[in-house]
Amino acid sequence: MATQHSRSAARIMMAPAVILLLGWMLIPLTMTLYFSFKKFLPLRGGDLGWVGFDNYIRFVSSSAFWPSIQTTLVIVGGVLVITIVFGVLLSILLDQPMWGQGIVRILVIAPFFVMPTVSALVWKNMFMDPVNGLFAHLWKAFGAQPVEWLSDVSVFSIILIVSWQWLPFATLILLTAIQSLDSEQLEAAEMDGAPPLARFGFIILPHLSRAITIVVLIQTIFLLAIFAEIFVTTGGSFGTRTLTYLIFQRVLESQNVGLGSAGGVYAIILANIVAIFLMRIVGKNLDA
Repeated sequence: MATQHSRSAARIMMAPAVILLLGWMLIPLTMTLYFSFKKFLPLRGGDLGWVGFDNYIRFVSSSAFWPSIQTTLVIVGGVLVITIVFGVLLSILLDQPMWGQGIVRILVIAPFFVMPTVSALVWKNMFMDPVNGLFAHLWKAFGAQPVEWLSDVSVFSIILIVSWQWLPFATLILLTAIQSLDSEQLEAAEMDGAPPLARFGFIILPHLSRAITIVVLIQTIFLLAIFAEIFVTTGGSFGTRTLTYLIFQRVLESQNVGLGSAGGVYAIILANIVAIFLMRIVGKNLDA
């Protein structure tokens, strides 16, 4: 049992890392809050003084603000649904004995290590190009008119690209959870005559609930800040402008760091609202 002296020593040793982590988080947050109340134009006069909540009012009163939040939530929700559904299916498939199982697992996980800009460029030019893309050739082979993916179904295209990037992460987490499942439960259910769907619904899926919760929480944190894929493919056009991309455009157009900082505060608020919602609704599985 740890003594008071050992606990104090542990706190002292952890203190530098904790202080560094707090500084890493609090300093940028403090600067964002500070500049959000100022009119700061680096290329047009610099610091022009305090403006109070004017930046917040300007940002939220923009006609693009609420559509950007809606687009953000649609993309996040769509990616979560695709990655979880196909992640569960892939993890079950990869858990089955097969020839070259290790190689197959590496190939499935590989897309997660590709940079977002690279994967977006690959999808844009090799798959979704309406003239020379792979999808265009497949459509033509069946006598159909090629789809203008990044303009006609732009939001779905972004969801597809991002899902391809995050599917390996979900598959890896869920595969680890499946491998921890007691095989005797499945064998007993099979001997009792339970069909495959019943075994999946009453044994496998409940066992995966904690892993699914972790996937949802981690992916949501990163997906709320999606930017590179949109920048490379649509440039925020055709209804794909998320809140993060709107902040980028506002700063780029107005060269107003204060306006962008106010947008950053709104992004933090949105992330916290979504996180609280997920912890209350989905995060209950962590206590199960």
